[in-house]
Amino acid sequence: MTDQQKITILYCRLSNEDKLEGESNSIQNQRELLTKYAQDHGYTNLKILVDDGYTGTNFQRPGVQEGFELVKQGLVGCWLCKDLSRFGRDYLTVGQYTDIIFPSYDVRFIAVNDGVDSQRGDGEGFAAIRNLFNEWYPRDTSKKVRISLHQRGTSGKHLGKPPYGYRCDPNDKDKWILDEEAAPVVKRIFDLCIDGKGPEQISRILERDQVLTTKALYASRKGKPFQNPDDGRINPSSGFWNGRNTPAAPVISRPTPSPTS
Repeated sequence: MTDQQKITILYCRLSNEDKLEGESNSIQNQRELLTKYAQDHGYTNLKILVDDGYTGTNFQRPGVQEGFELVKQGLVGCWLCKDLSRFGRDYLTVGQYTDIIFPSYDVRFIAVNDGVDSQRGDGEGFAAIRNLFNEWYPRDTSKKVRISLHQRGTSGKHLGKPPYGYRCDPNDKDKWILDEEAAPVVKRIFDLCIDGKGPEQISRILERDQVLTTKALYASRKGKPFQNPDDGRINPSSGFWNGRNTPAAPVISRPTPSPTS
């Protein structure tokens, strides 16, 4: 296979954390940048591989693994990515591929925005430093997130959405107040469970009284019709508790009597 016939891989990656940084790292932005670069530099036989929602701290990603298989088969002539962090954030593994594996298969590696080109060499000599920074970045972000959650917890603030039976105070999103519609249902389920009723019996009682399920209640508040989860059809009655499809009931701890009592 000639160099002109070999595949030029345009690799795009975006993790869930990267999405917070805005449009500059979006898959669409990467795709357009790499496509233009390939066309401007005469690359043909383009193949776009995308890993959307995958972390760069490891290489267990479907898109990158597909590309590696093509490399091993000798079908790839060039691997393009927007920058080194898009390829990966594991310093040692990134270096292993860019400095050892790709050259051994005669694959040219280019990180466009970082000015890294394996054929010309890293003229600025900063590739190793960038790789170290790219590996450090997610660790630092994770540490900051943990610190932020810890601070919220120690200050008495909730760390998630309110459970069924509570709702956010419209005047203070960090404060939970009783949900006047849902709280009586929670108390009723608790009382029925204390009385010895099982999950199916409780659900049938709520179905008989046409009590809305959690999802149906929240949907009604937003003015959205509730869809039947089985077929997706809009059915007013599908939002009620159903004894034939019993959700989890609260587990009440009861003391176990001693055999000698």
